[in-house]
This record gives sequence, structure tokens and C-alpha cells, in this order.
Amino acid sequence: MTTTETRTLAAPGVDLVYDVRPPESAGGHRTLLMIGQPMTAEGFGALAAHFTDRTVVTYDPRGLGRSVRTDGRADHTPQQQAADLHLLIEALGTGPVDVFASSGGAVTGLELVAARPGDVGTLVAHEPPINAVLPDAAAAERAQAAVHEAYLARGAGAGMAAFMALVSWQGEFTDAYFAQPAPDPAAFGLPTDDDGSRDDPLLSKNSSAITDYRPDPQALTAAPTRIVIAVGEETAGTYTARTAVATAALLGQEAVVFPSHHGGFIGGEFGYVGKPAEFAVRLREVLDAG
Repeated sequence: MTTTETRTLAAPGVDLVYDVRPPESAGGHRTLLMIGQPMTAEGFGALAAHFTDRTVVTYDPRGLGRSVRTDGRADHTPQQQAADLHLLIEALGTGPVDVFASSGGAVTGLELVAARPGDVGTLVAHEPPINAVLPDAAAAERAQAAVHEAYLARGAGAGMAAFMALVSWQGEFTDAYFAQPAPDPAAFGLPTDDDGSRDDPLLSKNSSAITDYRPDPQALTAAPTRIVIAVGEETAGTYTARTAVATAALLGQEAVVFPSHHGGFIGGEFGYVGKPAEFAVRLREVLDAG
């Protein structure tokens, strides 16, 4: 077994903490960078364990986990995170990397390719949550605003219950969606009390720039990077599956189906278990095809 090395990159406004897992045997592969948002490095442990033939790098995005901000800001934008990743890739010194990017991290991955196309060989963007690509974009924004309002009014449990109702809804956000009663946090096993905090990166508006992102199809299709938009086989019809399919269509391609759900690569770290072994097989197939 190789030993994971934790490093810190002093970037403008943040001490960016990242982990480097060296390969157990040289395989001639590009370094594989795994990124999420708002998930930190720990969420990729189960998936990284299946790629011992290449260097795997994970990191905590600016202001999350171990990456402490010094810029006095609380917002999370794909542009700032892409700039951070450019510095991280430069610090690695290995040339272009392959990127597996999940959720908000997939949005950052798209921005990274658009802004710094020479940084990435292959980008696998798994279910990027982008409202602008949807036919019901305005309704999606309204549904997300309701999540924020529930969080502000009643705390994290109510906000997360509203979020779970949003991401599990099938199809477009119609009048039927908005006519539903507010979901009960207890029904989802969530706390019903309010601890008074309002800084959750998922439920607050601190990360609204992620879902508000507008991809640049011309820049993305002109980049030398091979871009693969991925969608979970179990998420068909839900918000992030629809955004994945629509983002792929924007780039003139079809979304590639991966095992499991939105967190299909996750082990038992968060109680939201996917199928990391099967997911890794599919990811390896996609990366090796490039």
C-alpha cells in the first residue's frame, strides 16, 4: 500500500489542502484529479482506492473542510474554484490531468476546461447541476429558492428536507411540485430542531453561482479536452439527471450512463452508499477510451 501525502498550497485568499495518492505501480496514465462541491476530499476515498495504477489527487475546495479561506468571503463560484484548480495542477507539475468531477465539482470542471483548456486531458463531468440548460430553468430556480427559504425560516432539517424533495422530483417542476406541502424533516430522518446556523454551503445562497452557471458551448467544444457528461442509471428523470442530459446535448453529445445514483461512487462515508466498485469499472472504461 502506498501512503497518501497531504499537501497545502498557499493560493491567493486560501490555504488549499489536497491529498496525493501515488500509484502502487507505474501504469503510464495521467494523474487523476477528483473534485466535488460542496463535498470535500473524503467523499472520494472509496473510488480512489480502485485506481492504484495512477496518481490520484483529491482536494478540499476553497472554504470547505481543511481549505481555510483568508479572503473574508463565503461564496463558492466555479470561476474561483477553477482558478484554484489551475494553480493546483501547476503545483503538481505533471502536465494535463484527467478529471472526474461530481455535482457542483462538475460545473467547476466545465469552467476549468473553458478557461484553461490545456489543463485537462479528459473531463468526466458527473451530473452537473446547471439550471440554464433546462427547458424549465425558471421553475428550477424557483424550486431552489424555496429550499433556501425553508432553510432560513426553519433551519437545516427543513432546508435539507426541501432539498431532498427537489432532487427526487421526477420531470419538470410543474404546478404540482409547488402545490405540495412543505416536507417534514422527520420523514427523512432529519432533525426538526433549529440550531440557528445559516452558513451551510448547500442550503444557503453561498453556492448559488454553481447552479446559476452558464456553460460556454463554443469554448468547451473548441477545447482540446475530451469532455464526457455522465449520468447515473438510478437518477433518470430527476433534476441532476435532466441537467446532465441537457448539458450533453448542448455539447452535441449524449450523456454516458454510470452505475448507481448521484453519489454512485461513494462508499459508506456518509450513509449515502453507491456502488463504488462498479462505478470505478465504468470510469476506467471511459478514461481508457480516450
